Amino acid sequence: MLFVRIMIVKSVISSLWTAGPDLLERAVGELSATLCAAPAGTGVFFRADDVAVPGEACRRMMALFRDHGLPLHLAVTPAWLTAPRWAVLREWAGDADLWCWHQHGWRHVNHQREGKKGEFGTDRDRDAKAADLARGRARLEEIMGESFCPVFTPPWNRFDAETGDILLRAGYAAVSRSDGAQRAVPLPPELPDIPVNVDLHTRREADPEQGVRALVDEVAAAAQTGRIGFMLHHQRMNAAALEFLDRLLAVVAASGLEPIRLDRLRGAAGMKKTRPPHV
Repeated sequence: MLFVRIMIVKSVISSLWTAGPDLLERAVGELSATLCAAPAGTGVFFRADDVAVPGEACRRMMALFRDHGLPLHLAVTPAWLTAPRWAVLREWAGDADLWCWHQHGWRHVNHQREGKKGEFGTDRDRDAKAADLARGRARLEEIMGESFCPVFTPPWNRFDAETGDILLRAGYAAVSRSDGAQRAVPLPPELPDIPVNVDLHTRREADPEQGVRALVDEVAAAAQTGRIGFMLHHQRMNAAALEFLDRLLAVVAASGLEPIRLDRLRGAAGMKKTRPPHV
């Protein structure tokens, strides 16, 4: 069977991660104060997008979460995954009970004719979207087996209301978009939506100082909502971004924030039971 393996992934490093060590050290200090002062019961989760192809940045990212004992939700693009690639990722995962391997669209291809990009938007008919969702899930279940979690993260963090209905009827346990997409296209309570609200690596600030300030403010605003969802893109991490992530995870681990697992939410009891002992 032929699978399209065109990869729509950017590796541009945001200006934030060209900041000098003094600026990043200051950011770590401010974030530490913010996270430690977050309201009691504040949840936190991390979601890494565009996963499928093993590489050094991906390996180091996973190693950091394993070292700090914090869970990571890995959004895997089905058309990019092969059995040999999965074998490498599983080896890196080891036996840690930390990973939520879930679905990131089908091919990560834009189908919108204008406006914001989307793989599952209004410019496609219901049957086409349902077919791609089913195709992607079947491929991940075939390759991952019991490691697959029926959670869905859409490419570009958005989908239309029709796709939400398809996901609900198909028995997905949860989705994760952006908080903006959550407000634009609400979902029924039977399909929990845990959005990201902090972007670590696809930032667009013009210079490092602006990037640091914006990130610190973003985390502070997220903390006030009672839930902080960090979005990661390992292809956009350089040495500074990886060092910062290491420091951030140490702060989170010591902060008293409550880690969220999308595969263990209320309503997840109806999930297909596909988790192995280490997930």
